[in-house]
Amino acid sequence: MSILVTGSAGHLGEALMRTLRAEGRQAIGIDVNHSPYTDLVGDIADRDFVKTAMRGIRTVIHTATLHKPHVATHSKQDFVDTNITGTLNLLEEAVLQGVSAFLFTSTTSTFGAAMNPAKGEPAAWITEDVSPQPKNIYSVTKLAAESLCELFYRKSGLPVLILRTSRFFPEDDDNAETRQLYGTPNVQALELLYRRVDIADAVAAHLAAVEKAPAIGFGKYIISATTPFTPAHLAELHTDAAAVIRTLYPESEGLFEAEGWKLFPKIDRVYVNERARRELGWSPEYDFARVLQSLRDGTDFRSELAREVGSKGYHEEAFEEGPFPVEP
Repeated sequence: MSILVTGSAGHLGEALMRTLRAEGRQAIGIDVNHSPYTDLVGDIADRDFVKTAMRGIRTVIHTATLHKPHVATHSKQDFVDTNITGTLNLLEEAVLQGVSAFLFTSTTSTFGAAMNPAKGEPAAWITEDVSPQPKNIYSVTKLAAESLCELFYRKSGLPVLILRTSRFFPEDDDNAETRQLYGTPNVQALELLYRRVDIADAVAAHLAAVEKAPAIGFGKYIISATTPFTPAHLAELHTDAAAVIRTLYPESEGLFEAEGWKLFPKIDRVYVNERARRELGWSPEYDFARVLQSLRDGTDFRSELAREVGSKGYHEEAFEEGPFPVEP
């Protein structure tokens, strides 16, 4: 079974290609950029390029996208071209090729304003049943592409699963205040409590979804590390998250202090992966408990795959104000 991976020069695309090649599976990587994991270079907004790339393909894993870091540097039309037109081209060719499984890598960013409770409200409990409230062109176009995927399933019977992934990039946080108060490993360790997934677990989710897609037909799944929090924690998480973390993990504060790390005072949302674990048979391995064990052992809490893929950035140039410019 030949697998097409779009965005093969990106974080997740490369991670998928590394894994598929290591397993000896036939996979073709495509991207607008050259890389050791890219077999064909071209733009998915170009229908002729997509038609060529799709020959003989039975499974599509569509990770290629313009991301949030591109919002301030690319036009809205660029986002429409890549995220919507590119997805449409792939879906249409997938139907013509008789593809047996189409995976669309989406984002938890589609939930947008639903993830930002007002002062005095509890932290948001984010499941697939929460209605998206996109806040920028990135999340708008990803949500539109999700709708295209559902349309093709309903009209053509194409098995399509949508994986809304949380953060897996290793780059610094885009929030200047967060960067000032916390080191990057500190931030990303805490994010595994509620809004991050290790890239090895993200790959495992996609490969599990490949196997399940024909039987499921259509579904949307949040892909994030398994949270230790429950709905009973939500009110306190938004006022004193450190107290909740200390209660659940009494060792955490001491282990963090030994690293010069700090606990977050507030957490505003919690991503819930229960549906993905149940329906895809996915078992993520990298969570906050693993972070604490790594701190005890003096080892890196990230997976070997995360370290191999490393940091890529999203732009050719560097920016003085942060890892990328933020739209005002």
